[in-house]
Amino acid sequence: MSSLLRAFCGYHRISTKWKGLVPSSYQFIQNGLVSTYNQSDKTDYAYEMACSNIRYGKGVTQEVGLDCLNFKARNVCVMTDSKLAKMDPVRVALESLEQHKVPYQLYDKVRVEPSDQSFKNAVQFALDGNFDVFLAIGGGSVMDTCKAANLYSSNPSAEFLDYVNAPIGRGRPVTHTVKPLIAVSTTAGTGSETTGTAVFDFLALRSKTGISSRALRPTLGILDPLHLRTVPERVTAYTGIDVLCHAIESFTALPYYERQPRPDNPIARPAYQGSNPISDVWSRHALTITSKFLKRAVYNPDDEEARSQMLLASCFAGIGFGNAGCHLCHGMSYPISGLVKTFTSKDYDLDHPMVPHGLSVIITAPAVFTFTASACPERHLEAATCLGADVRNVKREDAGKFLADVLRKIMLDIEVPNGLKELGYTSTDIPELVKGTLPQHRVTKLSPRPASEEDFAAMFESSLTVY
Repeated sequence: MSSLLRAFCGYHRISTKWKGLVPSSYQFIQNGLVSTYNQSDKTDYAYEMACSNIRYGKGVTQEVGLDCLNFKARNVCVMTDSKLAKMDPVRVALESLEQHKVPYQLYDKVRVEPSDQSFKNAVQFALDGNFDVFLAIGGGSVMDTCKAANLYSSNPSAEFLDYVNAPIGRGRPVTHTVKPLIAVSTTAGTGSETTGTAVFDFLALRSKTGISSRALRPTLGILDPLHLRTVPERVTAYTGIDVLCHAIESFTALPYYERQPRPDNPIARPAYQGSNPISDVWSRHALTITSKFLKRAVYNPDDEEARSQMLLASCFAGIGFGNAGCHLCHGMSYPISGLVKTFTSKDYDLDHPMVPHGLSVIITAPAVFTFTASACPERHLEAATCLGADVRNVKREDAGKFLADVLRKIMLDIEVPNGLKELGYTSTDIPELVKGTLPQHRVTKLSPRPASEEDFAAMFESSLTVY
């Protein structure tokens, strides 16, 4: 693969040669030059676009009762967490169900940053309830838990590891039919209302992993800006910063035509396929919006425009990474979350230590993008441009350091802790952090630059302090 193609940020196909039904080579124009890319029969040659239906608007949560009627629901499983169960988003949704006489049962025991055990508890509730429609009201933890409950209760014979991503689980494709799922998002960050991914802490591994399949994506995602009025400052900051990483990681991910192996059957093509022209559109747009509105949304809860725009940015980034995938920031974040000792954050009212997901992701971002930039410097510079930076005098070899500095400025603006040390980690924890990262093939294999065990250790070391 030529360095020219790695740097390529979009191509015009001139001609295609075919080997059976598989394109074997492409010609494309880059900076006025014609170059050829020869397709290996081991790499993929296609990408798929998948996304939930999305409804956006102030007050649209009040329509979920009618949505359930339209699905001919006889028994709805409503999932949320114990704090949200007492708040307006759940109240409005339940009132809508009751107004339209839709039977439901409420499960309010979702764990914030769910574990395999909390997934299993929710699955058991779903099995006992024999539901035909699922309704998730919450952030990523709630939506991911509801996806898992839907998946496993729709196929009671499945073992838990059957659908968990390889090599931790068996990574089997979902071939059975799941029930309709409506996801009402109450935060602006995860984009889980758009994706077929459900992430959890695997307690035995002390790291996060997940389940990824297009079959898991919600049938309908509800984006109601009214729900963001009472989201606390730190929750807004750490969910918002997750949008940033989703967009940059998906934009800089390994191109889909370099991903291996090529599936023998389309059903085996992963949800995370590598960067591609469709995902790129959403990722760029999410970065532009986040650059403009993140700080305003964090520090001005009454800034309706900023918080509404961040809700859209979260959805846009979700469409981007939901089809392209994330890479090293997310892969390294999973052991950061799983190995947490005592860290807690303001505005998170929990009974257990927790590194909020967005914080666990952004904390290594400067080190990650410094490392990956040599594989596709133009993409790293374009990401910086989308974030408002002037890159006209930046050399290609400085792309990673430049983007890292842009990110540090954003992190400082919203008061992100100064590295892993402030999350309770020291150099002695790095071997375990690396160990927890290595199995995260679902995301790490999408890095544009392959990372070794030593590379991960160096990035964690660099992330002990950020500023």
